[in-house]
Amino acid sequence: MTKYRKNLINLTLSAMFLAIGLLLPFLTGQIPQIGSMLLPMHIPVLLCGLICGWQYGLTVGFITPLLRSLLFGMPVLYPGAIAMAFELATYGAVIGFLYGISKWKCIISLYRSMIAAMVAGRLVWGVAEIILLGIKGNTFTWSAFISGALLNAIPGIIIQLILIPAIMVALDKAKLVRFTKKANKVKTAD
Repeated sequence: MTKYRKNLINLTLSAMFLAIGLLLPFLTGQIPQIGSMLLPMHIPVLLCGLICGWQYGLTVGFITPLLRSLLFGMPVLYPGAIAMAFELATYGAVIGFLYGISKWKCIISLYRSMIAAMVAGRLVWGVAEIILLGIKGNTFTWSAFISGALLNAIPGIIIQLILIPAIMVALDKAKLVRFTKKANKVKTAD
Protein backbone atom coordinates (compact mmCIF):
# COMPACT_ATOMS: atom_id res chain seq x y z
CA MET A 1 0.00 0.00 0.00
CA THR A 2 1.41 3.38 -0.94
CA LYS A 3 1.97 6.06 1.67
CA TYR A 4 -0.56 8.31 -0.08
CA ARG A 5 -3.24 5.61 0.04
CA LYS A 6 -2.48 4.81 3.70
CA ASN A 7 -2.79 8.51 4.61
CA LEU A 8 -6.07 8.77 2.68
CA ILE A 9 -7.48 5.73 4.50
CA ASN A 10 -6.39 7.12 7.89
CA LEU A 11 -7.89 10.52 7.07
CA THR A 12 -11.19 8.90 6.05
CA LEU A 13 -11.28 6.71 9.17
CA SER A 14 -10.45 9.73 11.33
CA ALA A 15 -13.39 11.63 9.86
CA MET A 16 -15.60 8.63 10.67
CA PHE A 17 -14.29 8.52 14.27
CA LEU A 18 -14.89 12.27 14.60
CA ALA A 19 -18.48 11.84 13.38
CA ILE A 20 -19.02 8.95 15.82
CA GLY A 21 -17.57 11.10 18.61
CA LEU A 22 -20.03 13.86 17.77
CA LEU A 23 -23.06 11.55 17.60
CA LEU A 24 -22.40 8.92 20.30
CA PRO A 25 -23.14 11.30 23.22
CA PHE A 26 -26.73 11.56 21.97
CA LEU A 27 -27.16 8.04 23.38
CA THR A 28 -26.73 9.57 26.84
CA GLY A 29 -29.57 11.98 26.11
CA GLN A 30 -27.32 15.04 26.30
CA ILE A 31 -27.40 14.69 30.09
CA PRO A 32 -23.96 15.75 31.40
CA GLN A 33 -24.09 13.50 34.49
CA ILE A 34 -24.71 10.39 32.37
CA GLY A 35 -22.14 11.48 29.78
CA SER A 36 -19.47 11.92 32.45
CA MET A 37 -20.26 8.42 33.71
CA LEU A 38 -20.31 6.61 30.33
CA LEU A 39 -17.66 8.70 28.53
CA PRO A 40 -19.06 8.22 25.01
CA MET A 41 -16.58 10.52 23.24
CA HIS A 42 -13.61 8.57 24.59
CA ILE A 43 -14.35 5.36 22.67
CA PRO A 44 -13.94 6.68 19.09
CA VAL A 45 -10.87 8.69 20.08
CA LEU A 46 -9.16 5.65 21.60
CA LEU A 47 -10.06 3.55 18.54
CA CYS A 48 -8.77 6.27 16.22
CA GLY A 49 -5.41 6.31 18.01
CA LEU A 50 -5.19 2.51 17.85
CA ILE A 51 -6.20 2.12 14.22
CA CYS A 52 -4.91 5.29 12.55
CA GLY A 53 -1.95 6.22 14.76
CA TRP A 54 -1.09 8.78 17.39
CA GLN A 55 -1.19 11.85 15.11
CA TYR A 56 -4.75 11.14 14.03
CA GLY A 57 -5.84 10.15 17.55
CA LEU A 58 -4.41 13.39 18.93
CA THR A 59 -6.16 15.50 16.29
CA VAL A 60 -9.55 13.78 16.54
CA GLY A 61 -9.30 13.85 20.33
CA PHE A 62 -8.64 17.58 20.40
CA ILE A 63 -11.26 18.55 17.83
CA THR A 64 -14.19 16.36 18.95
CA PRO A 65 -15.21 18.02 22.26
CA LEU A 66 -14.63 21.53 20.91
CA LEU A 67 -16.64 20.93 17.74
CA ARG A 68 -19.38 19.16 19.69
CA SER A 69 -19.58 22.10 22.09
CA LEU A 70 -19.85 24.58 19.23
CA LEU A 71 -22.43 22.52 17.31
CA PHE A 72 -24.62 21.19 20.12
CA GLY A 73 -23.75 23.24 23.22
CA MET A 74 -22.56 20.15 25.12
CA PRO A 75 -20.14 19.89 26.76
CA VAL A 76 -20.07 23.51 27.85
CA LEU A 77 -17.11 25.14 26.12
CA TYR A 78 -15.42 26.67 29.19
CA PRO A 79 -13.93 24.94 31.06
CA GLY A 80 -15.48 21.56 30.15
CA ALA A 81 -14.87 21.16 26.40
CA ILE A 82 -11.48 22.87 26.54
CA ALA A 83 -10.23 20.59 29.33
CA MET A 84 -11.73 17.58 27.52
CA ALA A 85 -9.93 18.59 24.32
CA PHE A 86 -6.58 18.24 26.06
CA GLU A 87 -7.70 15.05 27.83
CA LEU A 88 -8.96 13.32 24.66
CA ALA A 89 -5.97 14.50 22.62
CA THR A 90 -3.78 12.83 25.23
CA TYR A 91 -5.84 9.62 25.03
CA GLY A 92 -5.54 9.45 21.25
CA ALA A 93 -1.85 10.33 21.19
CA VAL A 94 -0.72 8.07 24.04
CA ILE A 95 -2.66 4.97 22.98
CA GLY A 96 -1.63 5.41 19.35
CA PHE A 97 2.02 5.99 20.17
CA LEU A 98 2.40 3.17 22.70
CA TYR A 99 0.49 0.64 20.61
CA GLY A 100 2.37 1.75 17.50
CA ILE A 101 5.78 1.10 19.05
CA SER A 102 4.72 -2.17 20.68
CA LYS A 103 6.73 -5.12 19.47
CA TRP A 104 3.56 -7.22 19.37
CA LYS A 105 0.15 -5.95 18.39
CA CYS A 106 -1.94 -8.12 20.70
CA ILE A 107 -4.49 -7.86 23.50
CA ILE A 108 -1.77 -7.42 26.14
CA SER A 109 -0.14 -4.48 24.36
CA LEU A 110 -3.61 -3.10 23.66
CA TYR A 111 -4.49 -3.12 27.38
CA ARG A 112 -1.11 -1.67 28.36
CA SER A 113 -1.50 1.16 25.87
CA MET A 114 -5.12 1.80 26.85
CA ILE A 115 -4.48 1.91 30.59
CA ALA A 116 -1.48 4.22 30.13
CA ALA A 117 -3.60 6.49 27.92
CA MET A 118 -6.41 6.55 30.50
CA VAL A 119 -4.06 7.51 33.31
CA ALA A 120 -2.22 10.14 31.24
CA GLY A 121 -5.47 11.61 29.90
CA ARG A 122 -6.99 11.97 33.34
CA LEU A 123 -3.84 13.64 34.67
CA VAL A 124 -3.85 16.08 31.74
CA TRP A 125 -7.55 16.75 32.35
CA GLY A 126 -6.80 17.54 36.00
CA VAL A 127 -4.00 19.95 35.09
CA ALA A 128 -6.18 21.62 32.45
CA GLU A 129 -9.00 22.05 34.98
CA ILE A 130 -6.59 23.58 37.53
CA ILE A 131 -5.30 26.07 34.94
CA LEU A 132 -8.68 26.92 33.41
CA LEU A 133 -10.46 27.34 36.74
CA GLY A 134 -7.46 29.24 38.15
CA ILE A 135 -7.83 31.82 35.37
CA LYS A 136 -11.26 32.70 36.76
CA GLY A 137 -10.02 32.64 40.34
CA ASN A 138 -11.69 29.32 41.17
CA THR A 139 -10.01 26.26 42.61
CA PHE A 140 -10.03 22.66 41.51
CA THR A 141 -9.85 20.49 44.59
CA TRP A 142 -8.34 17.04 45.02
CA SER A 143 -11.80 15.61 45.76
CA ALA A 144 -13.18 17.16 42.54
CA PHE A 145 -10.32 15.52 40.62
CA ILE A 146 -10.88 12.08 42.20
CA SER A 147 -14.62 12.37 41.68
CA GLY A 148 -14.40 13.53 38.04
CA ALA A 149 -11.43 11.46 36.93
CA LEU A 150 -12.20 8.22 38.69
CA LEU A 151 -15.30 7.72 40.83
CA ASN A 152 -17.91 9.12 38.44
CA ALA A 153 -16.13 7.58 35.45
CA ILE A 154 -16.02 3.95 36.65
CA PRO A 155 -18.91 2.78 34.40
CA GLY A 156 -17.27 4.39 31.35
CA ILE A 157 -13.87 2.95 32.21
CA ILE A 158 -15.38 -0.54 32.47
CA ILE A 159 -17.20 -0.09 29.15
CA GLN A 160 -13.94 1.01 27.48
CA LEU A 161 -11.95 -1.89 28.94
CA ILE A 162 -14.50 -4.35 27.55
CA LEU A 163 -15.70 -2.71 24.32
CA ILE A 164 -12.45 -1.49 22.76
CA PRO A 165 -10.62 -4.85 22.95
CA ALA A 166 -13.80 -6.58 21.71
CA ILE A 167 -13.93 -4.26 18.70
CA MET A 168 -10.23 -4.80 17.98
CA VAL A 169 -10.64 -8.60 18.21
CA ALA A 170 -13.63 -8.39 15.83
CA LEU A 171 -11.58 -6.27 13.40
CA ASP A 172 -8.74 -8.80 13.64
CA LYS A 173 -11.10 -11.72 12.92
CA ALA A 174 -12.53 -9.80 9.97
CA LYS A 175 -8.93 -9.22 8.79
CA LEU A 176 -9.41 -5.44 8.76
CA VAL A 177 -6.96 -4.54 11.54
CA ARG A 178 -4.58 -7.36 12.33
CA PHE A 179 -2.82 -8.29 15.52
CA THR A 180 0.79 -8.87 14.51
CA LYS A 181 4.20 -9.73 15.79
CA LYS A 182 7.06 -7.77 14.28
CA ALA A 183 9.52 -10.11 12.65
CA ASN A 184 13.02 -10.03 14.03
CA LYS A 185 15.53 -9.25 11.33
CA VAL A 186 17.99 -12.08 11.12
CA LYS A 187 21.41 -11.29 9.79
CA THR A 188 22.93 -13.97 7.70
CA ALA A 189 26.64 -14.44 7.21
CA ASP A 190 27.30 -14.62 3.49
